[in-house]
Amino acid sequence: MKLLKILCLVFIVVLFSACQPTTLDTVSPDGNLKITVKPVMTNSYGEIVFTVSYKGDSILCQSKLGIETEKQKFTTNQRIKSVSDIKYIVDDYRMITGKRSLCINKASERTYFLENDKGQILRVIFRVYNDGIAFKYNLDTIVTREHIIDEYTTYTIPRGTKRWMQQYDVSYECFFPMSTDGKLVGHPEVNLWGYPGLVEPRDSVFMLITEANIRRGHCGSLLYNGDNPDNYQVRLADNNMLMQASSWDSPWRLLIVGTLADVVESTLVTDVSDPSKVRNTEWINSGIASWIYWAYNHGTKDYQKVKDYTDLAADMKWPYTLIDWEWNEMGNGGNIQDAVKYALKKGVKPLMWYNSSTAWIGPGPLFRLNKKEDREREYKWLSDMGVAGIKVDFFSGDSVTTMNYFIDLLEDAVQYKLMLNFHGATLPRGWQRTYPHMMSVEGVYGAEWYNNNSMLTERAAEHNATLPFTRNVVGPMDYTPGTFSDSQYPHITSYSHELALPIIFESALQHMPDKPSVYYALPEEVRKLLSELPTSWDDTKLLSGYPGVEVVMARRKSDVWYIAGINGTDEARMLSVRLEELYNKGDKITLFSDGSSDKDIFIEKNIILSEKTQNMEIKCLPRGGFVMVLNYDI
Repeated sequence: MKLLKILCLVFIVVLFSACQPTTLDTVSPDGNLKITVKPVMTNSYGEIVFTVSYKGDSILCQSKLGIETEKQKFTTNQRIKSVSDIKYIVDDYRMITGKRSLCINKASERTYFLENDKGQILRVIFRVYNDGIAFKYNLDTIVTREHIIDEYTTYTIPRGTKRWMQQYDVSYECFFPMSTDGKLVGHPEVNLWGYPGLVEPRDSVFMLITEANIRRGHCGSLLYNGDNPDNYQVRLADNNMLMQASSWDSPWRLLIVGTLADVVESTLVTDVSDPSKVRNTEWINSGIASWIYWAYNHGTKDYQKVKDYTDLAADMKWPYTLIDWEWNEMGNGGNIQDAVKYALKKGVKPLMWYNSSTAWIGPGPLFRLNKKEDREREYKWLSDMGVAGIKVDFFSGDSVTTMNYFIDLLEDAVQYKLMLNFHGATLPRGWQRTYPHMMSVEGVYGAEWYNNNSMLTERAAEHNATLPFTRNVVGPMDYTPGTFSDSQYPHITSYSHELALPIIFESALQHMPDKPSVYYALPEEVRKLLSELPTSWDDTKLLSGYPGVEVVMARRKSDVWYIAGINGTDEARMLSVRLEELYNKGDKITLFSDGSSDKDIFIEKNIILSEKTQNMEIKCLPRGGFVMVLNYDI
């Protein structure tokens, strides 16, 4: 009888434990961030959700987990079977390009084993870093060919919460308008959103939503809120993701969390991405390139104009010139081989444009990179001529096929020491670490649009003051800054605003798009600054700002700090510059700021820093800006 009572008691305890909601937290190393995973059950099975807390306050609630294949489904039929112990992740690595040369990160990792009503297991690996949350799905395959057909990850963002999101477009060339209801003003039918998405769940607390570590066989994803404006479900761009190995991992889903400075300065996208696959990297060098397209749309057909832009690069001491589309139709005294020889003779390394031949079968050259044998033949030809890299344009989206094509282009380029720049393309998702010769990606509504319509004219200042908090957080951005004159449509940002953009916007290749005569007419001090401006950085700090309003960014190369600020509003504005962490007493500043008109740059040299001048106020015109260089002789 005593034994029977003991057995009954054990049974009751086990049964009671099984019926209790399982809640196991994972906390960041610094204790500020926490995720809580728990079931929402109607019987033995239900949904599995997670909550994110920052400094004790919940900032993301009841967000769903789940995935579906042809043979396995994890949605409302799950339970938490078990949870692993905490594993501590410590990593440091170096980047050739980007916002920081030395990246150091720590995380707490825990695996949650979810079981569906058929006894199948889904593993969800969570990492909680000091600056964000990363999680991915892991599945065992059941059959030789099993496809991922849907994902049920859903982020809950309540109505009234500020968010800056771009309408999904395969080129990622849209604005990031602020919204509080999950809808696009004037277009209530829009319900697909591209990464990254910025959210302000609490005053001065921000969360950036994106993904990272796309591998061969992966597709990209986007966000869908058509069923409920407050619920953003991860939607796969391709339901043809094939699980071929015995164990399959999804890309990492990322939530970068903290202050705006935490978000902007974060390297979480590369922290979770595969390490570099390129051993010898001496041939990978960042720099500025002259660029013909912006001022002369079809200018590459004209050999004499191409020479002018090569001369500009040589005169400005820029290492590169980009020979853009239609170089296969070049005439007026020379062809592409002549243009490459001329550039090399002038000490300038040429870059060349290609059509990916997957989306728009328009301008050429076409169909030279699609097949491996053609691609390697073209790469060898380029390498033998002395071309340093290529720009590949007009891709067809985020499908598995397109992602594999990106990887093919990158991997085959290594042997021929060619750097790559992707245009009309998907976002960077960590390839800048795995393939460090991926120098830049467009994926932005940039200055090129002054060629296409009048929309950027009125919206550029606000847009420029939003990009550092959204698109540029996740990787290099080929905006093509430095447009002082007008293209097809005018710009109304000030010259100092434009001068600030190559510092505020990070890209290992910065393409200077204006006419040679415009650069030659700039003040000598401005020309010197542009001729020596770095395009990869040892450190980055956000000094102040708010999306769409203003930005003050500091970037360091060696022991020189470059500080730039822009006013995103249509009113004059004072921008605060906090220098206490950057300067040594007696350091000098050279300041480039707005003059009396938007086309004037006021230059002030040898400002001595002291305790009284460590915090400065810079007056900016409407849509204005400034640049200051710390401890640098102009």
